[in-house]
Amino acid sequence: TVAQVKDKVSDLGRTASNKIDENRDTAATGIKNAATALHENADKLPGGENVNALAHAAAEKLNTTANYVRAHHVNQMMADLRQLVKNNPGPALLGAAAIGFMVGRSVVNKD
Repeated sequence: TVAQVKDKVSDLGRTASNKIDENRDTAATGIKNAATALHENADKLPGGENVNALAHAAAEKLNTTANYVRAHHVNQMMADLRQLVKNNPGPALLGAAAIGFMVGRSVVNKD
């Protein structure tokens, strides 16, 4: 039964990986569209040149992210994430804690 469970988990992992890969292009297109919209509207934001420059920089990061998502399969992204966490354990732990806190808050506030 242990072997059957391992096979089942492996199959589920493969299925999830395939599903994510199928939707990579859609996700990349959405991120690219957000970057384009941010670039187009950055100069209209209140707050002066610093805010505009920050908005354009964020749009460039989004554009880079879209290109990365489009070019890499989920297994490559997971390997990159593992390497990032291995090289930066402190910030990775803080980021995971922050995400966990936000998810926890969103669940608690549903009442």
